[in-house]
Amino acid sequence: MRDRSTELPPECWELIFNFLDHHRHFESLSLVSTQFLSITNHLRRSSIISSQTSPFLPNLFRRFPNLKGIEIREFDGDLNFLLHQISNSGLDLESLTLSSQDHFPLMGLKELGLRMRNLRKLSCSEMNCLQDTHLFEIGNSFPLLEDLNISFPQYNSRFDPIGSLDLQRFSGIVTDEGIIHLSMKLKSLLKIDLSGNQFISDKSLQFLSENCLLLREIVIRECDFITQNGIGSVMRRCVNLNYISVDGIGIPSIELYFQESFVFAKNLSEVNLSHSFISDELLSSIADACLPLKKLTICHCYDFTFVGVSYLLYKYQFLEYLDLEGANFLTDESMIDLCEFLRKLTFINLSLCSKLTSLTFFMLVSNCSLLKDVKMERTNLGVEEFLVDYGINPCVMSLNLARNESLSDECIKKIAFCCPNLQELKISHCPTITEEGIREVLRSCGEIRHLEMNHCSGIKCLDIDFELPKLEVVQAEGPVLDDEALMMIAKRCHGLLQLDLEGCLNVTIKGVNGVVQSCMKLREINLKWCDNVKVDIIPRMVFSRPSLRKIIPPCRFIPTDKQNKFFLRHGCLVCKG
Repeated sequence: MRDRSTELPPECWELIFNFLDHHRHFESLSLVSTQFLSITNHLRRSSIISSQTSPFLPNLFRRFPNLKGIEIREFDGDLNFLLHQISNSGLDLESLTLSSQDHFPLMGLKELGLRMRNLRKLSCSEMNCLQDTHLFEIGNSFPLLEDLNISFPQYNSRFDPIGSLDLQRFSGIVTDEGIIHLSMKLKSLLKIDLSGNQFISDKSLQFLSENCLLLREIVIRECDFITQNGIGSVMRRCVNLNYISVDGIGIPSIELYFQESFVFAKNLSEVNLSHSFISDELLSSIADACLPLKKLTICHCYDFTFVGVSYLLYKYQFLEYLDLEGANFLTDESMIDLCEFLRKLTFINLSLCSKLTSLTFFMLVSNCSLLKDVKMERTNLGVEEFLVDYGINPCVMSLNLARNESLSDECIKKIAFCCPNLQELKISHCPTITEEGIREVLRSCGEIRHLEMNHCSGIKCLDIDFELPKLEVVQAEGPVLDDEALMMIAKRCHGLLQLDLEGCLNVTIKGVNGVVQSCMKLREINLKWCDNVKVDIIPRMVFSRPSLRKIIPPCRFIPTDKQNKFFLRHGCLVCKG
């Protein structure tokens, strides 16, 4: 048969493949022809390196010569040697993630800096024993950095068993000195996350605002010695600032300097003040600053009322993103008033607003025509009767309605009817939903791709008599599904990519085998705590389903080195059970 992929030049195929939303689609394309394999290899821009994949690095770098971003995850080998390999790979990296490592690879990063002069983004979050000397090396090695994350360094080893500081093991921390050095070296810095660095003060913010004149985004969470005055000075001096995230702000009325600083931040479009005292006076100051505000997060905040938030939303009727999680004073009646100001919203979070019922949900869906994403966990959703008909909103794509104990089949059916283009639904821990409600959701929402129904005790089976070709992710942790339900999934969900069955005690080798045999695109499956699944199925799963990339086996399964090599040769990572 003639290979029709050769009828178009590679440049045309590259343009077409670039429209795909994720590189996972490249795998199936690479099997079509050698030309497609070559094109997809050159289009791959990011990769994850773990202990299991590190032995294959030379081949990986040769196959994907245009990688721009690397994330090192779950790696317990020699980090300095790994960075040495990356430095000599011939790649021209722009992004590197080293988060959650047990030590800082000082020598490896120094060598990387000599070769990767175009690195723009570096993440060292949750790094063990991060200290000033490490920041000195980052500043010296990567002068073109634009995005730096040094959040939440880990110093657990420096505390004794009763939680007191062990000075003998206290060799270094991140202080103002390290941040000041970064500010003088990284003149192109646009974004920085300083969260969790508990020994830095306002002095760090002063030097950042004076030396990093291009700074646009700053995150300062859980930094105990940074005050409202320090945050205010950043807003006053950083003329390009468009995003700020802080928490734990004290009583705002005490610090007028901070309150009055918003008027200077003329480009501020995103504000996150979570877990803070934010009085109505502070909200009024933000409202009167006339900012180009698009996103506002004030979840789990205290001391503000409906009056303050109503005035702010009245002023910013072009707001697109609103997070009010934990605002317990909100009622259905108050949301009726606020809805008039939320016409441009695409995302809203009202989780833990315990007085809100179904009335609020349907009112939002009807009145906010651009709404795409709604979170209403732990509310009273399902309580209010449906007294009127509500409109259909084709824009709603994602709903997180987990932990609503009153959410019924009748309510979830109505929700599905109003949101026909729904792609993601999370209804975990909703005990009154049954298989009848799930069936009608799947029937009404033909675009659904992601379904989470963990620990839904009312669901006993899945009697589905129609195809679900677009469903890609199913999470059903707990005693929800059995073999009969898995056979139904195998029969109806041929496009399934990920299946989470953690703790499904009613599942056996029969149901798992049915899914593995029928779902030809399956990439990940979680069988942790599935005690009735025999572990000897694992090798057969890897051998019989080439698309599998990750298996979390039952807890009794611990792969040997020989088995691990076998699994990795087939492209599948089998974790320890």
